[in-house]
Amino acid sequence: TNGGGEGSLDRLLPSINTSLSPRKRTTSQCKSEPPLLRTSKRTIYTAGRPPWYNEHGTQSKEAFVIGPCNLGASAVTSFLQVLTAEQQLLAANNDYNFDHPDAFDFSLLVHTLRKLKQGKSVKIPVYDFTTHGRQKEWKTVYGASVIIFEGIMSFADKELLKLLDMKIFVDTDSDIRLVRRLRRDITERGRDIDGVIKQYNKFVKPAFEQYIEPTMRLADIVVPRGGGNMVAIDLIVQHVHSQLEERELSVRAALASAHQAQPLPQTLSVVESTPQVRGMHTIIRNKETSRDEFIFYSKRLMRLLIERALSFLPSQVHIVQTPQGEDYEGRTFHGKGQITGVSILRAGETMEPALRAVCKDVRIGKILIQTNQDTGEPELHYLRLPKDISEDHVILMDCTVSTGAAAMMAIRVLLDHDVQEDKILLVSLLMAEMGVHSVAYAFPQVKIITTAVDKKVNDLFHIIPGIGNFGDRYFGTDAPPDWSDDDMDEPSC
Repeated sequence: TNGGGEGSLDRLLPSINTSLSPRKRTTSQCKSEPPLLRTSKRTIYTAGRPPWYNEHGTQSKEAFVIGPCNLGASAVTSFLQVLTAEQQLLAANNDYNFDHPDAFDFSLLVHTLRKLKQGKSVKIPVYDFTTHGRQKEWKTVYGASVIIFEGIMSFADKELLKLLDMKIFVDTDSDIRLVRRLRRDITERGRDIDGVIKQYNKFVKPAFEQYIEPTMRLADIVVPRGGGNMVAIDLIVQHVHSQLEERELSVRAALASAHQAQPLPQTLSVVESTPQVRGMHTIIRNKETSRDEFIFYSKRLMRLLIERALSFLPSQVHIVQTPQGEDYEGRTFHGKGQITGVSILRAGETMEPALRAVCKDVRIGKILIQTNQDTGEPELHYLRLPKDISEDHVILMDCTVSTGAAAMMAIRVLLDHDVQEDKILLVSLLMAEMGVHSVAYAFPQVKIITTAVDKKVNDLFHIIPGIGNFGDRYFGTDAPPDWSDDDMDEPSC
């Protein structure tokens, strides 16, 4: 059976320690656990992604791409060509050569890897070995300073080779390659052992000798004995660390000293400071205000803020007929794509009800950005954006913006997902002039809408006079000693 086959093959491979404990949850009042998520099968590093762009909002260095070749049973299977009906019949009988360069869509592969190298979000096809075609759902991949692209055909295309900064040929023993293929094809693809061996002898072994082994001369590093060569692995790891260090950036400190003493930008719109607006600010800024009143008047301000933001969306004249049979010349939304709200967690999430209340069927995305307490830099920990967001008008929501570090990171994420800069509206209840200048300088086409702008930021990057830690006051959690107005703290349980 398949289960028996898998067990027998497992004995030929190194064992994996599965006695790993689950990660503990953290709150804003406790120290965070190490950035590891441990499951029964693997350990996943969950540390946030530090800035990959400078104070100008542009990527300073392309991602470093490492291309291992010949790992044994590895292949860029996501980029296999879609088979014709005739080819599918051959594949069903193990008579189609999946190990020939013509079996891969190198043009799509090169396009995808080039976008990843440039820091862009990409959609990677999911190949179905049952139908020998691509599934309707694509896998979204985004964000890395170092990219490892592996496959048996890593060196088979000239344009692909140009994108590889470090080419590694892993000289794996042929017996190990066969065992790995048997294990993968039997357990993951439901094939019988005779069919796998037939395909190996007819296609895999000849393809290796003709197309893969000769490319060893193109490698920068040849690793004999595969994964057992710890000396070679340590050298590669050291090089990866050096590439990561080269791409480390200090953005927040640069923002604190740049673009000051300049007039506020034309892209800024401040809600008129009427007695009503001024009164609500008086209440929510007062440290003695109860939590219930803080929430109530914050929500009122949010509603006014969102209404103001919607006035910047494109519109056109639209004539309708009233019940009295008369024409009325009105306005209607006129823009390609939809309206999407994206909240910067956790405080920005409090603005979502106000957006939903005035914008029917709005789509919502979320971005979690937190401050690294050692470096002071913002780090991207999580994002969930609607599909096909690139054509949308995006309302980016955060309640307070001091230096603008979190807002800049969120805008950069949207741009990397191909959202157009002039279709992004940053909305915030309170901003410091420093944050306004930082965002406007880096992204001059982004519209900035707020209810108030305070002039100063102190040495701890708190807005002065400010509002306190909005998230902790809204959710009723205690602010840590080093809270930030950008509200990039640990989410509460």
